[in-house]
Amino acid sequence: MNGQWLGRYSGSNTGTLFINLDDIGPHYAGNVFAYDDNSSLPFIYSYIQTPDKQTSCHLSLELAPLHPQTGDPSNWAQISSLFAPNVVCPRRAEADFQLDNGVLKVRWTTDIQTFGTADIAATRAGEPSEYEPLAEVPNWGAFKSYVNGLDHRRYIFRGQRKPLRLRTGFHRTGRADLIRFLTQDIPTLHRHLSQRTTHIFNLSIADENGAFFNLVQHHGYPTPLLDWTYSPYVGAFFAYQKVMNSEARRAAEDDKARIFMFDQRNWRSTYRQIPKVTSCPPHFSIQEFISIENERLIPQQSISSITNIDDIESYIRSKENPERRYLQVIDLPLSERPHVMRELSIMGITAGSLFPGLDGACEELKERNFDL
Repeated sequence: MNGQWLGRYSGSNTGTLFINLDDIGPHYAGNVFAYDDNSSLPFIYSYIQTPDKQTSCHLSLELAPLHPQTGDPSNWAQISSLFAPNVVCPRRAEADFQLDNGVLKVRWTTDIQTFGTADIAATRAGEPSEYEPLAEVPNWGAFKSYVNGLDHRRYIFRGQRKPLRLRTGFHRTGRADLIRFLTQDIPTLHRHLSQRTTHIFNLSIADENGAFFNLVQHHGYPTPLLDWTYSPYVGAFFAYQKVMNSEARRAAEDDKARIFMFDQRNWRSTYRQIPKVTSCPPHFSIQEFISIENERLIPQQSISSITNIDDIESYIRSKENPERRYLQVIDLPLSERPHVMRELSIMGITAGSLFPGLDGACEELKERNFDL
């Protein structure tokens, strides 16, 4: 049952059920959010802990409404005045969970006699991408012509060595409970890293909290962020960075490096951008963080996405139609790696420029002096 389960529910109400469960040794634990389609009704949260790791269980759940302004779990007595006088909020639910052939079946009734059902398929985040690469951009020369004709800073780019589905480092670990991440991982990181940074991050300040997340993301800690860049050429650098020239020379014709291109301008103008990962509906948001203790942010022309969704691509596809596309992919031949990296170096895009410090300088000089 561990992982993320996101789908529709029906019954006395309809809405979106959002379940995140982690494997905690002898059992699963996490949380469930119910986002009613009727925004005049309170959204509901509950903590979940299964008794064991069987494929079915019955749970008695304590329910809490989410504050309509902050999104945080609250006490109904404290927020009832924010709703119509006739609105009633359930406090408890009896729920049955059953995992059957990759589908999580959930059935529940509450103490106010509301009820619901949901059959949610397992996330597809681990499957191959369903996006087809742009046919008009088959190689490096076509890539340069194509990106040079794009609207300036309308799109952001992300390079990956392999054409894997978009997924955050946090979700690739198999974890899903971001409340646990915020209450356990982040305080531990903060205690340890505060010994090594000249600035002590105040995580209660939104800008500093975001800067801290971005810092640990850039140094390899799994977070619910993804790194993007405004520069298509920086994106190309990261697509090829981990490939060796010797590997490129042996590459088959269908071996590719992938660059994602996302229409951040239209996305941000259409959908509300949420700077949170918990106590909020499923979302994929674009954020720009201030640079504190992070010299890489500016040379990389960095911008980030933040999300509480495991299968990002399916979420974005659900918002697209033939007239409006947000996400596109470009696959470039792996065999072009030596030529691409030489041209990027001429442009001033090298490990030394993108990673200020000793590591970046050594990586750049290794690229220059050794044909590996």
